[in-house]
Amino acid sequence: MNRILRQIIIVLVFRVSWRKLLFVGSIITFAGVVVQIYTLPYPLTIWILSPPETRLLYQSLNSNMRLSEKNSLARFEQYETHLVDPVISTNTSHELNQSVPIMEEGTKVSRQRDRIARRRRRNMKPKIIASPPPAPRRPVPHRLLRYLRSLTTDEALVYAKKKIGNISSVIDDPDPDLYAPLFRNVSIFQRYMSLALIWVNGWSYELMELILKVYIYQDGERPIFHEPNLQGIYSSEGWFMKLMEENRQFVTRDPEKAHLFYLPYSARQLQMALYGPYTLTKHEELTKNTIKALCNADVSEGIFAAEKDVSLPETTIRNPKRPLRGLGGKRVSQRPILAFFAGNMHGRVRPTLLKVWGDKDEDMRIYGPLPNRVSRNMSYVEHMKSSKYCICPMGYEVNSPRIVEAIYYECVPVIIADNFVPPLHEVLDWSAFSVIVDEKDIPKLKEVLLAIPLRRYQKMQINVKMLQKHFHWNSRPIRYDMFHMILHSIWHARLNQIHITQSS
Repeated sequence: MNRILRQIIIVLVFRVSWRKLLFVGSIITFAGVVVQIYTLPYPLTIWILSPPETRLLYQSLNSNMRLSEKNSLARFEQYETHLVDPVISTNTSHELNQSVPIMEEGTKVSRQRDRIARRRRRNMKPKIIASPPPAPRRPVPHRLLRYLRSLTTDEALVYAKKKIGNISSVIDDPDPDLYAPLFRNVSIFQRYMSLALIWVNGWSYELMELILKVYIYQDGERPIFHEPNLQGIYSSEGWFMKLMEENRQFVTRDPEKAHLFYLPYSARQLQMALYGPYTLTKHEELTKNTIKALCNADVSEGIFAAEKDVSLPETTIRNPKRPLRGLGGKRVSQRPILAFFAGNMHGRVRPTLLKVWGDKDEDMRIYGPLPNRVSRNMSYVEHMKSSKYCICPMGYEVNSPRIVEAIYYECVPVIIADNFVPPLHEVLDWSAFSVIVDEKDIPKLKEVLLAIPLRRYQKMQINVKMLQKHFHWNSRPIRYDMFHMILHSIWHARLNQIHITQSS
């Protein structure tokens, strides 16, 4: 052990060039300082006192956030007096430029600029990154809970059906999370969605949330089993399956308490595994007793029944971990394109659309697959964000993912698909935020769009913005989002199957 220590001492004292070592160390230290100067978002002299980053901020916390910002600025100002006349640029609310020393003649000017900059930062409203949560719900009376728990499943459905029919069509206390122009009748929608009751304490909780219970069947054998696809244009099926299985409020493990029984399988996987002759025939009991949730909501084919089945939206999810990434659009004044479409040429409508309008009018940007010469200057998404109207023609099926894409990018959708039943048609007034054009009127498409007054278009575009939240897939579902809206459509279809006689 002593020999090893002696050898180490000899190496350190006689064989190591300390001058070279110190020189290399000083170069590394200097390089590290220079790199940090140009990479850190705040000057090195004040990085400890920089204001904290706010990632999520709700409206109810605005006052607290402003207080914390004032405290941070006060600490910064106190420390700033010890610096050498810095000039701070406030081009953005989150970034401070490097401090630059100036001559004594400009001291008063720099201090005045600092005061103005600090005043602007104090008055600046904090940026809201996340949407505010829904309004808090009212407490549910215990008498109501006890009464509902005493009912059988059939009795509870009959009770809900009766209450819907007896409640006034006007709600004195409408839900602030609902934007009335979007709905056929916002009072009726709230009456269905919330199934509100007149109780001792006024409007109570939503009956749907109090009553509805769903039993989910267990996994089957491969390849037909619970494996939701959360990406692509048919991801609505996967997202609803995933969120339904994770839900604790509506799901029950007791089939005796269930109002609905959910078969969570992929229709595509079922088709690939079991499809054959006569697969869809001689199952009258299933046709009669099931509620189908379909993307292909075409009433002309005899498969979809508008009064009984549910129209699913086709939502293109590119990133399942961040399903709401990149949403939003431009202002009306920044949308120079009248109408836009780009996509594959299949079905009966798209070839006609391209033949009539392809490369024939500067206002009508109609393409097949977006050409490289065009996409080099403006991407597909930027086209949608820069267009007043987004054309949504049917392909092989009547539905199109462009309808929801247009809503996501705040572009008024123009639906060209005869016999199509749009999603949430039982509650939404699609004429308030979209244009529906008959297939035979494709040659008149520009004339139809130009005939819409500017004021009406502006209202439609605002309605599209307000509609967005109802088509959002959230990793954790919130009130009135896509998961709850589809579930409400199914609940609505289930109540339509309840027939109340005079004696009951």
